[in-house]
Amino acid sequence: QVQLVESGGGLVQAGGSLRLSCAASGRTFSSYAMGWFRQAPGKEREFVAGINWNGGTTYYADSMKGRFTISRDNAKNTLYLQMDSLKPEDTAVYYCAAGGFQSILYSNSADYWGQGTQVTVSS
Repeated sequence: QVQLVESGGGLVQAGGSLRLSCAASGRTFSSYAMGWFRQAPGKEREFVAGINWNGGTTYYADSMKGRFTISRDNAKNTLYLQMDSLKPEDTAVYYCAAGGFQSILYSNSADYWGQGTQVTVSS
């Protein structure tokens, strides 16, 4: 089992930045690829970014490229998402997830999920 706890969400003005963190406990963090997903009200959950087990490979949804940066610190069992140039359409609950890299990138699925953290971007 892997337990994931997100933090760092909040209210920010358009153009601002936030850094989300996801603390992992349980089985070996570095065994898993990790990802960030988000879900806005009335919309389906969507992929945001993914990172492989050692951080050497990252992948982003097109609308996040150049604005968001995913990273991980395996020594601290923590996943991060740096979000810059935020837009009102980035408003959503953001979830971190652990699982296989292919599943995270292409199947919108993972083995373990956090409870989510709310990000609200005001115009």
